[in-house]
Amino acid sequence: MRIAVCDDWEHCALECADWSTLQQRADVQIFTSAFPSRDEAIAILKDFDAICLMRERTPFPKEVIAKLPRLRRLLYTGERNLSVDSEFARSQGITVSGTPGGPNKASTAEHTWSMILGATRRTVPAMTGLLAGYWRGDPTGEPYALPDTLEGDRLGILGLGGIGARVARIGQAIGMEVVAWSQNLTDEKAAEHGVRRVEKNELLATSKIISLHLVLSDRTRGLIGPTEFSLMRRDSVLVNTSRAGLIDETALIEALDSGRPSHAALDVFTVEPLPKDHPILGHPAVTLTPHLGFVSTRVYEMFYKTIVNDLSKWVEEREPH
Repeated sequence: MRIAVCDDWEHCALECADWSTLQQRADVQIFTSAFPSRDEAIAILKDFDAICLMRERTPFPKEVIAKLPRLRRLLYTGERNLSVDSEFARSQGITVSGTPGGPNKASTAEHTWSMILGATRRTVPAMTGLLAGYWRGDPTGEPYALPDTLEGDRLGILGLGGIGARVARIGQAIGMEVVAWSQNLTDEKAAEHGVRRVEKNELLATSKIISLHLVLSDRTRGLIGPTEFSLMRRDSVLVNTSRAGLIDETALIEALDSGRPSHAALDVFTVEPLPKDHPILGHPAVTLTPHLGFVSTRVYEMFYKTIVNDLSKWVEEREPH
């Protein structure tokens, strides 16, 4: 029995769960970097009976699954994975399942606020300056960028679900006025969270912080594009810890160049890992993290312990008795 554990980019799978018993009963191989291409992923994975995926890091559409003849068990971390064609996999006799999300909503909400505060309090450039030997900015360079205060300003949340509601509560604790919008949000539902529902354009035009927490779908793909950027305040900060497809990435760079919004804090990107020559990397008006929203010790321990438990049962069922 051969088991592939993909996408362990943090090199922590073996630390987050006890694999020893499973390793005695199956050949478990852990892959710690992204596959260079779809074809190379297929070539590497074609001889495995079970494959474990970390979120959407390695997409598994029909075209990939069809070329993995030995595959009989497919697991992914999290409760859903839109990059996996689960329906086709099951039609091929492959058992597909996810894992409980654990505290990943709390993790993402907390990371969202770390990015909001990092962007508005200018913590990254402040630390970079200190490491370079400057107390408050390079005296020979640009004027020192002063931090912002958020109390009394407006936080606009696009998507008031499990993560968006948590982000709203933290904003309220800071003293911000919180407004929200989504296609399905009602006044009553917003009021349950102490939030006022407004139309999307009003949210974009009046919010200091605009934070995205929507599921990526045909209705939400490209939701924020040139028209939406043109509405934003010149001092606004756009935050995306949800899915990159919600934003027109090319239009975002042009919008940042024009000063609407003044800054973007991004944890998700159209291509991940982010290519080293991507233009967003050199832009002065961004705060970037490598898709860390759901990442925490507690979340990963739940992910990997569930995977080990599920695979152990599956291997036992397939062993001759």
